[in-house]
Amino acid sequence: MANLNKTAAYAWLAVGILWPVVLLNYLDRQMLSTIRPSIRADIPTIANDQDFGTLMAVFMWVYAFLSPIGGYVADRFNRRWTVIGSLLVWSAVTWLTGHMHTYTQMLWCRAAMGVSEAFYMPAALALIVDFHSGPTRSRAVGLHQSGLYCGLALGGIGGYIAQTGSWRHCFTWFGAVGVFYSLVLMLVLRNAPKNPDPMAATAPPVTMKNTVQALWGNPSFVLLVAYFTLPAIAGWMMKNWLPTYLADTFNLKQGPAGLSATGYIQIASLVGVLAGGVVADYWMRRRQRGRIFTSVSGVVLLTVALLGLGHCWDIGAAILFMILFGLGWGFFDCNSMPILCQVARPEHRATGYGFMNLISSSTGAGATVVLGWMRDHGIRFPVAFTAAAIVALLSVGLILMVKPQVQPAKFI
Repeated sequence: MANLNKTAAYAWLAVGILWPVVLLNYLDRQMLSTIRPSIRADIPTIANDQDFGTLMAVFMWVYAFLSPIGGYVADRFNRRWTVIGSLLVWSAVTWLTGHMHTYTQMLWCRAAMGVSEAFYMPAALALIVDFHSGPTRSRAVGLHQSGLYCGLALGGIGGYIAQTGSWRHCFTWFGAVGVFYSLVLMLVLRNAPKNPDPMAATAPPVTMKNTVQALWGNPSFVLLVAYFTLPAIAGWMMKNWLPTYLADTFNLKQGPAGLSATGYIQIASLVGVLAGGVVADYWMRRRQRGRIFTSVSGVVLLTVALLGLGHCWDIGAAILFMILFGLGWGFFDCNSMPILCQVARPEHRATGYGFMNLISSSTGAGATVVLGWMRDHGIRFPVAFTAAAIVALLSVGLILMVKPQVQPAKFI
C-alpha cells in the first residue's frame, strides 16, 4: 500500500515537474508573434508579412513532420530522456535566436526550434498518461496543458521587453533558464513503472511498421486525427495573428496588443483545461464517450467565439469572445490525448500523438502563410475567422463516429 501511495503521489509530481517545460516551449512560440514589429524593424531582410508568416510556419512544418519521429523515439526507447534532450536543444536554439541578424538566419533558427519541440509534447503526454492510467487522466493532462497557456500568456510580456529594451533579450534570457531547468529534470524526472496500463500486457514488439499499421489501420484513429486538425487551424490562427488583428482593428500599440491577444485567451484556456479535465473525468465515469462529449462542447464554444470575434464592434466585445474561445479551446485540448488512449495501445500513443501533430500543425502552418498572403492582398480578418469557424464545426460530426475501445472502469 505504501508503494502504491508513493507511485500515486509521484504521478502528480511528474505533472508538476513537466509543467515548467511546456511553459517554456509555448513561451517561445508566442513571443515571436508579439514582437513582430520590433523584429521586422531590426531585420529589414524580413520584407513583408508573408515573410514573417513563413518564419512562424517553418517552425510549424518542421515540428509537424518530426513529431511522429519524436513520438516513436519516446515509445521505442525512453520517454524521460526524450523530454530532457528536447529541453536542452530548445534552450540552445532559443539563446541563438536572440543573436540572429538576417531573415535566413532566423529561418534556420525557427526550423531548429521545430526539431526540439517535436520531441517534447508526444513524449511528455505519453509519460503523463503512463502514470495516470486510471480516472485521473483528463485532469492530469489538463494540469500539464495549463502550463502551455501560462507560457502563451507570458509570451505577451515580450512586447513590453521589446519596447523597453531589445527583442533579443526575450530569447537570450529564457534560453539560459532552459539550460538550468534541464539539469533539474535530470535529477528528479523518471519514467513510469512498467506496464501500468492493462492494454500493455499483450503488447507486440514496438517497431515503426507495427506502430504505423496499428494506428492507421484503425478507423477511429483516422477520425481522431481529422478531428484534432480542423479546430487546430483556428488555434494556430489565434496564436500567430491575433496580436496583429487587435492592433490593426482597435489601434492598439505593440505591448497592449500582444498582452491582450495572449492574456485573455490563455487565462480562459487555463481555466478551460482545468475545468474540462474535471468534467471529462466525471462524465467518463458515467459514459464511455464522456471525454468525447466534453471535447465537442469545447469545439462548439470556440466556433461561436470565432464568429463573434470576426464581427465584433469594440474591444470589450473582442475580449468577451476571446475569453469564450479560450474556455472552449481548453475543453477541447485537455481531452485529445485521453481520447487517443481510448483508441490506441499504450506503446503507440506517443507516436499517435506525433501523427496528430504532424497533420494538424502542418495544416495550421499552411493556414498561417495563407493568412499572411491575405493581409498582403487586402483580404480582411473576418473572412478568415468565419472560414475557420465553419471548418471547426465540421469536425464535431467526425469525432462522434469514433468508437472507443472498452476498458475496465478503473482504467478509463
